[in-house]
Amino acid sequence: MSTTQNQQRIVPNIWCNANAEEAGKFYADVFENATAEVESRYPQEGLLEFQKPFAGEPLTVALTISGYLFRLINAGDQFKPGPSISFMLNFDPLLFDGDEELARASLDRLWHRLIDGGAALMPLAEYPFSAHYGWVQDRYGVNWQLMLTDPAGDPRPFVIPALMFDGRAQDKAAEAADLYTSLFEPIMRDNGGTGIGTRFPYGTPSGKAGPSALAFGEFRLGEQWFVGNDNGSGVDHGFSCGVSLEVQCHGQEEIDLLWNGLSAVPEAEQCGWLVDRFGVSWQIVPDNMDELMQRPGAFERMLEMKKLVISAF
Repeated sequence: MSTTQNQQRIVPNIWCNANAEEAGKFYADVFENATAEVESRYPQEGLLEFQKPFAGEPLTVALTISGYLFRLINAGDQFKPGPSISFMLNFDPLLFDGDEELARASLDRLWHRLIDGGAALMPLAEYPFSAHYGWVQDRYGVNWQLMLTDPAGDPRPFVIPALMFDGRAQDKAAEAADLYTSLFEPIMRDNGGTGIGTRFPYGTPSGKAGPSALAFGEFRLGEQWFVGNDNGSGVDHGFSCGVSLEVQCHGQEEIDLLWNGLSAVPEAEQCGWLVDRFGVSWQIVPDNMDELMQRPGAFERMLEMKKLVISAF
């Protein structure tokens, strides 16, 4: 399960309810410059009881949107994506030869495709932070924030994962960004390092967010940007396994470093999955996972592990 881009070491994983292949085809059709392909399948034997209906079926689908890799996990109905981790899509007029109307039209086309069978969390409209913006939850429960970007601002990628902190993690967006950038710095030194970007506090209380909480914040891990903000709506969503962040590690030392620095919920540790102290789910995996899973009995051995140990495959 290696990435198609060396610089993208963190891959968002989206949990699908036995329809990952269908979802992949939908996104490949809806987005421009997008592809989807089945990259791995469940084995025929050695499955846990709840996995047996999936024998031989797709396990993961690789979805690439404008060069950004997602992984769709084909599984049961145990989890589902939600608003806690959404994906910001930046429609920068500079990518449309400086034509704002072309950028706006492209945004509108995608909005109307994504909202078909879905719902608007924030309607497509003008807001103080963007002349044209909307938040949509699509038919598969995945959340997208479509924004017409000000070309005068600092350039950002088209796709940026956005983490919204609430519930027991309310007002901890800045703390989380500080932890992530510090923890990932040693393994990202050859990939641009890490950094903190723009931060805008609310200034006054909003919902359950205090005045110093982040209405908007951003941080960078390697060459990948992330948004981290505190929920000011007053409605808690909470993080879940519905969207997890898979980290491609170069060897056991990096696995150990991230596992020890992130894992905070022992009962959630399984098959390389962990939950950090803010509730965010991570998958800490070796970057040669494809090769390891080809070894006889690898799937069964993986099921017995919490932290993945490369020498045990």
